[in-house]
Amino acid sequence: MKLVYLLIGIIATGLGAIGVVLPVLPTTPFLLLAAYCFAKSSKRFHTWLMQTSMYQNHLASFVEQRSMRLRTKVSLLSFASAMLLLAMYFMEHLYLRLFLLCLMAFKYYYFLCRIETIRS
Repeated sequence: MKLVYLLIGIIATGLGAIGVVLPVLPTTPFLLLAAYCFAKSSKRFHTWLMQTSMYQNHLASFVEQRSMRLRTKVSLLSFASAMLLLAMYFMEHLYLRLFLLCLMAFKYYYFLCRIETIRS
C-alpha cells in the first residue's frame, strides 16, 4: 500500500509543478494530496516535499496558519467553479444542479470567510 501512496504522491507533485506554470491547473490541491500521500508512504519524500520552494510558496501558510495568498484563492476558486459550472451545464436533473449550486456557495463561503487572506 505504501508503494501506491508513493506513486500517487509523485504524480500529484508532478501535476502540482505543472500547475505552477499553467494557470488552469491548480497547484494547491495536488500539493495537499502529495503531502498526504508522502506522509503515508515515505518520511524521506515527505521531508523533501516540505523543503521545496513550491510547497513553501503555495501551502506552508495554509498548513501553519490556515491562511492563503489572494492569488492562490482566486486560482483555486476559479478552476473549481469552472468545473462545477461545466458539470451543471451537462446535468439534466434539477436536484443535482441545486446540489452543485449549494456546493459552490459553500466553497465560496469557506474560502472567503473561514480562510484568512494574506495580502502581499
